[in-house]
Amino acid sequence: MLRSPFLRKLYLGYVALILLSTAIVGGLIAQQIEEDSVKEIRQSLNVRAVFLQNLVSPTFRGPPDPTLQQRIRALGAAIDTRLTVIGLDGGVIADSEENPSEMDNHANRPEILAARSHELGNTTRFSDTLGTMMMYLALPVWSEDRLVGYVRTSLPLSVVEERLAHLHALVALGAGIAVSVALILGLFFARRVTNPLTSMTTAAESMAHGNYDQRIPVTTTDEIGTLARTLNRLSENLRDRMETINKDRNKLLAILGGMVEGVVAVDQDERVVHMNAAAGIILGISPESIVGKKIWESITIHKVCEIVDKTLRDATEVAEELQLIGPPQDRAVKVNASPLHDSQGSLVGAVVVLYDLSELHRLETVRRDFVANVSHELKTPITAIRGLVETLIDDKQMHPEHRERFLIKVRDQAMRLGVIVTDLLTISRLETQGDVLERKFLDLRDPVLASSQGLLPPREKEGIIIESQVPEEPVTVLGDEEALCQVVRNLLDNALKYTPKNGRVWVRLRQEEGHAVIEVEDTGIGIEPRDLDRIFERFYRVDKARSRELGGTGLGLSIVKHITHAHGGWVSVDSVPGKGSTFRIYLPLAPTSA
Repeated sequence: MLRSPFLRKLYLGYVALILLSTAIVGGLIAQQIEEDSVKEIRQSLNVRAVFLQNLVSPTFRGPPDPTLQQRIRALGAAIDTRLTVIGLDGGVIADSEENPSEMDNHANRPEILAARSHELGNTTRFSDTLGTMMMYLALPVWSEDRLVGYVRTSLPLSVVEERLAHLHALVALGAGIAVSVALILGLFFARRVTNPLTSMTTAAESMAHGNYDQRIPVTTTDEIGTLARTLNRLSENLRDRMETINKDRNKLLAILGGMVEGVVAVDQDERVVHMNAAAGIILGISPESIVGKKIWESITIHKVCEIVDKTLRDATEVAEELQLIGPPQDRAVKVNASPLHDSQGSLVGAVVVLYDLSELHRLETVRRDFVANVSHELKTPITAIRGLVETLIDDKQMHPEHRERFLIKVRDQAMRLGVIVTDLLTISRLETQGDVLERKFLDLRDPVLASSQGLLPPREKEGIIIESQVPEEPVTVLGDEEALCQVVRNLLDNALKYTPKNGRVWVRLRQEEGHAVIEVEDTGIGIEPRDLDRIFERFYRVDKARSRELGGTGLGLSIVKHITHAHGGWVSVDSVPGKGSTFRIYLPLAPTSA
């Protein structure tokens, strides 16, 4: 019934208030009724005393009345009041309850003394004659302005107490009925107050758990109804704000998740608040495992922890470039740490941005190597041509046979220079216009067989065996036939250059999961693992001396990569040093509907 704590408190407080109010009001009413009753009894005694005073006055002026005692006794019985007539000397002349001759002298009774001095005596005291508490009222009797005696009326207090008890019972009954009605009505009104508050509490708890769709029924226009409407508006506003916050949060997480830079946010206690995936990759740690922990508990790179500590300690930006040792590989990382402040300017944390400079450093190395290589590759034939031409110019008497040999060398160097320039132009065209290659449906067996057969006769003289393995069914792709022929020729030429005499080279063609796969395998010198990531760079050579001896430009594999990418495919390589290498080209098959 009173399960609600607030209802219980409200109702018990209401009960206490009602009981206290009833007790106070009932007590005051009872006191007032008691005072009024005593006053009424006193007035009644006074009226009866006046009546008795008028009744006995003639007796004091004439001879003694032998019937006075009988009349007083009869009158006292009739009005249920004790009546006493007292002489001036205090002797009892007549009494409605007792024999006057047996009664004590009343001259010193308090009520008689008060009547003698104040014209009226009223007192409450114990009656020795009757043996009970009595209320007495005495009046003097005058005859021709001379005090001749006293009359006294009295009632036992038991009568007064009975009347008062009856009045108290009536007051208590009325108060009980009033309290019962008030408690029932109080429970009803308390429920009217607490039920909306209970609904509001439920709605507030629901909002605290993230449910902002619950609404409170508004049934009144008072303060509680106003509070209910306010909570409904608050729920709507919170829902709109939470949706906005969630959208902004999702946007921020999407932005942070899509950033190539690593971002780590920590609070002022160095606990990680957020870490994006890029930061996890750079630092070699799972972002989910570190959130909520202190940054130095999970990150083993002490320099990063020192940068964060310095930023929080000095509230200044810190920027340093670090060399992180693998696994999986060594990295060059630039660390920028900035303090975070709230709207009051207090330090609340720091944000660390990690820039992975490894690729930039690698590209810078590639650029430097490319400039050095292309300069060397162009300079070598140019220097040779210049030397040969200058010799021809300076030696006017050169033997025709020697002159012819010099001119042949000039031609060879010029052709080598032309090949380098042609390959460079090819790579440039593929990089800038790779998507404008002439595409048509072709059977990939044709360029594979044509390229391998073209290299077969001269290589067989060197003892190198070339084996071709192609399926019987057509392998149709959408591509540029000449470009794909160049891919196969470059792979075969590369394999033949690094395969010693009596070696073997295989060229295979197959279909695999929606792709055509061209595979060139050799039994050559192989490639070291450290070189596998760079063999497709322009002018990069694994064995520079051997490559120049064999006349390679260092652009063949780079052209292979660009042509393959232009056709929507990719290239991979597996190699074991000293045992050989296997290059694979993956090209998407042509649509079957075509």
